[in-house]
Amino acid sequence: MRFIFFILFIFSSFFSNAQGLITAFEQSNGTETATYHEGIEFYKKLAQKFPQVDIREMGKTDSGEPLHLVVFNKDENFSFNEIDNSEKPILFINNGIHPGESDGIDASMMMLRNWAQNITQYPHLDSVIVAVIPFYNIGGALNRNSTTRTNQNGPKSYGFRGNAQNYDLNRDFIKMDSKNAFAFAEIFHRLDPDVFIDTHVTNGSDHQHVVTVLTTQKNKLGGELGKYLDEEFEPMIFDKMEAKGRNPIVYVNVHGITPENGWTQFWDAPRYSTGYTTLFQTFGFMTEDHMWKDYKTRVENIYDFLNIASEVTAQEGSKIQKLKTADRKKIIEADSLPILWSNDKNEFDMITLEGYETSDPKSELTGNPLLKYHRVDTFEKEVPFYNEYKVEKSVSVPDFYVISQAWYEVINRLKANGVKMEAFKKDTVINVEVYHIEDFKTASNPYEGHYLHYNTQVKNSNHNITFRKGDYLIDTHQKGRRYLVETLEPEGQDSFFNWNFFDSILQQKESFSAYVFEPKAKEILANMAEEEQLEFYEKQKSDSVFASNNYAQLDWIFKRSGHYEKSHNRYPVYRLMAE
Repeated sequence: MRFIFFILFIFSSFFSNAQGLITAFEQSNGTETATYHEGIEFYKKLAQKFPQVDIREMGKTDSGEPLHLVVFNKDENFSFNEIDNSEKPILFINNGIHPGESDGIDASMMMLRNWAQNITQYPHLDSVIVAVIPFYNIGGALNRNSTTRTNQNGPKSYGFRGNAQNYDLNRDFIKMDSKNAFAFAEIFHRLDPDVFIDTHVTNGSDHQHVVTVLTTQKNKLGGELGKYLDEEFEPMIFDKMEAKGRNPIVYVNVHGITPENGWTQFWDAPRYSTGYTTLFQTFGFMTEDHMWKDYKTRVENIYDFLNIASEVTAQEGSKIQKLKTADRKKIIEADSLPILWSNDKNEFDMITLEGYETSDPKSELTGNPLLKYHRVDTFEKEVPFYNEYKVEKSVSVPDFYVISQAWYEVINRLKANGVKMEAFKKDTVINVEVYHIEDFKTASNPYEGHYLHYNTQVKNSNHNITFRKGDYLIDTHQKGRRYLVETLEPEGQDSFFNWNFFDSILQQKESFSAYVFEPKAKEILANMAEEEQLEFYEKQKSDSVFASNNYAQLDWIFKRSGHYEKSHNRYPVYRLMAE
């Protein structure tokens, strides 16, 4: 099989070279990858020669360079309106989010070129549109080196993981700190793809598998769509890969230990690309080629995966679209949606791991035991794959969210993700459900430019709130309903609150001086309801720390008085039911 693939490469390379379309990968016999400028120039030449290919600029990136989108459509229609009106399913491939993981960059270049040059040999292209981002992290691609991928077996030089601002862009799909993320959101929502593939390379544990695949979590996708993805669509791709002599496996989510005891499915939160696409009912695949396999083998494998995925998408497109439409309708009509999940260790599938025997010899450097894989001693073993997740918390979905125009950073992100909203035409008083942040924890170390909150808890109440002309009313009965719930409900793992967009509400802006406030505090306490007075005196008796702290007692009264600012800890996104 490898010999046949090599002959095909030689033939296509000869034909391509005659047209100026040979890739750096082919020219180097599988040891090098295209630079950013080489790749973009390649696609421009491809589009000039073949009417089935289009390349366009789609917004800026943090690097200052534009983000490009390449579309292959046998019908030669490339406007987004024409694509929207087409009945063909759309496969969307994202390459170079981590530019050191360049396998998909080279595979996509060769695949689209081979399709264009030999289009009659690929009948499935009658029934699918394929869109490709050649290089997503352009800043990282321009930061080229040969040292930062310490354990990776080729190519000779490659890009860097961080982007121009040193963000890991595969943690940025919800928070959108980069220009890249805004450009990506525009592309994603204009295409509304049925299948999305993000190409990566991984290390972790060692094993015989070249391609590992992190697939949209079936329970989180939910409905008939999640069931179909797990039981039919993904197995079709794996079966076709195996028929070509490839040995794909689900992403081996093991780090620092050996994999023969099985593993838990990676939880793709919305910060990641495949977790993000889930919110809009798009199948997501994150291919993770194994970095210790040689570069030529890795690219050959991902070439086959992408080509097979396009075939299966073409074949199954009509079914995917029907299921997607039905599931979107159910989500829009759902009274509640999940926001927190946990892995269910009682449920698992058995899968075949093709692994290596291991030992723990004494390290010559440290003197301590060090894990060693013996690649000549192979085995096949059935291992548990814990791929079931259960809902830990759901929330009722309001008919509307209401947000002040002051929170424009959040509003900009909502609009970038296709959320429709209506501005109030005049000042308006509405009785709404209000959250107060009751408790949360904060990470002690920075993570992608933020100090993430977690274990957030809220309490709710109803109040009349005055909204100004220009504030926004957001109807949740729209395509982005799940996205709205997961970003605007503060208890959600990747909510905008947990990503620090509302941290200013957590700081009290006005307070008091104890020596001035005490007479007023006595008066306020005397006018409180009897049950509140009893609560205060009981706390004095039972809580010795409280009883010995003058300020704490005065603050207790202050926070229950009209002097306490209403905005402190009050979450500024409000919930409203139509009735």
